[in-house]
Amino acid sequence: MIQTLHSDNRRLVIVSNRLPVTIQKDDDEWSIRAGAGGLVTALAPVVQKNKGLWIGWPGCTEDAPVEHLLDSLEQEQGYRMVSVPLSEDEVEQYYRGFSNETLWPLFHDLLGNTRFSRQTWQVYRSVNARFAETICCETQEEDFVWIHDYQLLLTGHYLRQKCPKQRAAFFLHIPFPSLDLFRRLPWKQDLLQGLLAYDLVGFQTLRDRRNFVQCVRELVPGVHIDIRRRVTRLTLGERTVVVGHFPISIDFDEFNEGARAQEVAEAAWYLHENLGKRQLMLGIDRLDYTKGIPERFLAFERALEKYPDLQRQISLLQVVVPSRTLVPDYQNLKEVLDGLAGRINARFSHQGWVPIHYVFRSLDRVQLLAHYRSCEIALISPLRDGMNLVAKEYCASSVDGNSVLILSEFAGAADQLGSGALLVNPYDIEATADAIYRAFTMPLEKRQRRMKLLRHQIRRTDVHRWVEWFMGSWPALKRSLSTDAGLV
Repeated sequence: MIQTLHSDNRRLVIVSNRLPVTIQKDDDEWSIRAGAGGLVTALAPVVQKNKGLWIGWPGCTEDAPVEHLLDSLEQEQGYRMVSVPLSEDEVEQYYRGFSNETLWPLFHDLLGNTRFSRQTWQVYRSVNARFAETICCETQEEDFVWIHDYQLLLTGHYLRQKCPKQRAAFFLHIPFPSLDLFRRLPWKQDLLQGLLAYDLVGFQTLRDRRNFVQCVRELVPGVHIDIRRRVTRLTLGERTVVVGHFPISIDFDEFNEGARAQEVAEAAWYLHENLGKRQLMLGIDRLDYTKGIPERFLAFERALEKYPDLQRQISLLQVVVPSRTLVPDYQNLKEVLDGLAGRINARFSHQGWVPIHYVFRSLDRVQLLAHYRSCEIALISPLRDGMNLVAKEYCASSVDGNSVLILSEFAGAADQLGSGALLVNPYDIEATADAIYRAFTMPLEKRQRRMKLLRHQIRRTDVHRWVEWFMGSWPALKRSLSTDAGLV
């Protein structure tokens, strides 16, 4: 079901760091195509239905003919896109700097990786102000503005300054830190005030929502807090901010049906045959220190030591998608992974069997689904994650039902999938090794029962349900929907 606003002058406006498109230059010729990913899958049909608007950075250099390219795609997409141009220096300091060297590690509980820089903070503020200015220029008071993720925490604050009557909501896709961590941020008051400028603030989990409310209680004086089951209401003078948790999900049908395609089935068979007739355990992650990949390698090594009958009978297929390869922290992580995989393989390999098949590249859609379908075990063990949609994609693609999900208790997905998955603490190498052996030896009937439970949960709370939950909790939108005949 798709939310519709039923009014010619009332639009849904999505604002994110990146536009839902890919712009690239090949042989001196620019091209544009629609992007992919969970956020685009979830929101594009809603924006299209309402003939809405999507605002964001186009992700390309300033010499690209962005407006012409966007106009050429508009008719096909069914909604407008407006770009917020950024210089290379702004991308370096706002995005790679403050967003990914300060907010990203701090919000993922990794204080040791966090860098505080007043210069990157100032650029972050100026870019957020530019996003707000673009929103003001492109929207009307009747529009509903939905802003996304940690790169735009302050946009609501500047939007309220420039267009005080404009209603806006915000959703944070990554975790929100505890008070003890958040108070380390020199600009904590500014960020809290920025978030409190929205009418609705959404988080992935109840824990994130509670962390935010606790920070407001301790750091913002004069706020009345009314905690309810689904939402918390924060009253500041005459304004009320609704705070809720809305776990994001995937399009279950898309992965379930895609995994059943003949070309995927053939690719999955070939992958398994090529790696030998043994159980395959999948790890698939972007190159990032929050994903716990070194700890995963060590846990697998410990499992091979502790349970010798695993040797020659299981292989870890670890796919690492290149990301931020020019950043020193990520370069160092790549070197660590190379070293660990080489050492473990040198220690345990036998003729015809390699313990870790370590791949450093992206996968196309068919290969991604083939990896999901062919692997009997998935070891998804981030040190901290807002949700982790890979876990949900793996379950939705496990159409044979004989798979086991091992999942970090520190992934947001653990709240929903904990009853069917084997939960682990990725820092506990010994217990994770035990979970690997438990998954390896789990009887088929038990695997099928657990996977059926996981697939049912993901189907029931798919990405379309997420949109409905969020938009149904938006007070201004809810009133509009009741006036305009609701959902269609």
